[in-house]
Amino acid sequence: MAPKVLVSDKLSETAVQIFRDRGIDVDFQPDLGKDKDKLAEVIGQYDGLAIRSATKVTEKILENAHNLKVIARAGIGTDNIDKVAASKKGVIVMNTPFGNMITTAEHAIAMMFAVARQIPEASASTHAGKWEKSRFMGTELTAKTLGVIGAGNIGGIVCDRARGLKMKVIAYDPFLSQAKADKMGVEKVELDDLLARADFITLHVPLTDQTRNILSRENLEKTKKGVRIINCARGGLVDEVAAAEMLKSGHIAGAAFDVFAQEPATENPLFGLPNVVCTPHLGAATTEAQENVALQVAEQMSDYLLTGAVSNALNMPSVTAEEAKVMGPWIKLAGHLGAFIGQMTDEPIKAINILYDGVASQMNLAALTSASVAGIMKAVNPEVNMVSAPVVAKERGIKISTTHQDKSGAFEGYIKLTVVTDKRERSIGGTIFSDGKPRFIQIKGINIDAEIGNHMLYTTNRDEPGIIGALGNTMGGSGVNIANFTLGRSNAGGEAIALLYVDAPVPDDVIEKLQATGLFQQVKPLRFNVD
Repeated sequence: MAPKVLVSDKLSETAVQIFRDRGIDVDFQPDLGKDKDKLAEVIGQYDGLAIRSATKVTEKILENAHNLKVIARAGIGTDNIDKVAASKKGVIVMNTPFGNMITTAEHAIAMMFAVARQIPEASASTHAGKWEKSRFMGTELTAKTLGVIGAGNIGGIVCDRARGLKMKVIAYDPFLSQAKADKMGVEKVELDDLLARADFITLHVPLTDQTRNILSRENLEKTKKGVRIINCARGGLVDEVAAAEMLKSGHIAGAAFDVFAQEPATENPLFGLPNVVCTPHLGAATTEAQENVALQVAEQMSDYLLTGAVSNALNMPSVTAEEAKVMGPWIKLAGHLGAFIGQMTDEPIKAINILYDGVASQMNLAALTSASVAGIMKAVNPEVNMVSAPVVAKERGIKISTTHQDKSGAFEGYIKLTVVTDKRERSIGGTIFSDGKPRFIQIKGINIDAEIGNHMLYTTNRDEPGIIGALGNTMGGSGVNIANFTLGRSNAGGEAIALLYVDAPVPDDVIEKLQATGLFQQVKPLRFNVD
């Protein structure tokens, strides 16, 4: 029987025809996604679900999705899909991360022009029969300084287009290396420097814990008087109330927003203000982009349902069905190694070096490498997946190298991940034990045997008496239960580390108590997805 796919949002007829041509039984109901009750009623009939943004794939919907194998989003954002529930259900979630990059970048440039020359207001005034030529005095883009926050795929295109407009481009991005910045022809700066110097600021980062409110009131106050702000990335990156107040005061000369903290945005502090351009999340709204992502979704879903090939998956590795049985635990290990490095590293990464030993060296190294790199990159960009991570790393000028060797030690195989920055090298090694569970076996060259949990605490210190007691007493006295406690040291009296597996996130006040002892050089809470 042919696989059956439901298209519950508007998708092009060409994309729907791809399903038919590939032998897929496709049910095209472009308005069904708006009716969550009806969708929940019928979803159990389908092997695949193709959507855009209108369909909300909730846990309730997934509870009825008894045959569903894959959900594919025509576009990059998957906030409308409960990915945790989908993973628990065994449903693959795919997106199309590269189909609308140019379109979104072009919209940011268009918004910059619009706010610089007050085009929407001037158009409305002229349509009203007025001729207010002297009212709409604009500013040139040529020779102005553009501050780009986020120089990845879309931000990089904006940088290129802005340089073509003869703008001076400065960029802030924790993953942008100096070599990549030089190649792009932009000046790599820290955020405070960008805020102080930029005439225009445009944002091109995902919404994460690190980027949320990145243009806070405090940071907006650091900008130069007369700055203009453009946000075509994600709502929540800018303090909209503070921005509105500073627009009224004249500190901010203009703003252009395509995205808002609350969408659909029917009310907003920015609405109605002079020289504020607002559009209803149109970044990807071009015929070309919509067609590109629709065709890509149809091809990806057909490939998976007919051959088992997985691409652009957000919640599983891109490996064949045969490889998955053997590689599953190793892919999880690679992701954990990357997650450790990613959470420990807050400066630009120049290189990622991966050593595969023994049985690990005989596997699909591309998948293992992608899992490691994705683990690193997810620390600042949770939308990165195993497919897109190497591309994102390349865009940022990060060099990735791999080495494989025959079994060289006590373990049947292991993976060692090393990250190089301008300031340091940081390494971690891990293996899979006979119980199928991953373990950390080496950090900074110090041998350990650490079980990996969802919540962990990493400390470094000089090897001296009292450390175990300080850790145990502080954690116990604060009600933090330790499931596993691993210690290691380079030599007696030398550098030592501890890795604690705890039952719940370590509260900030407990971190502060440990730091206040003066015994530790570093105290770092860590999180891993081991479920």
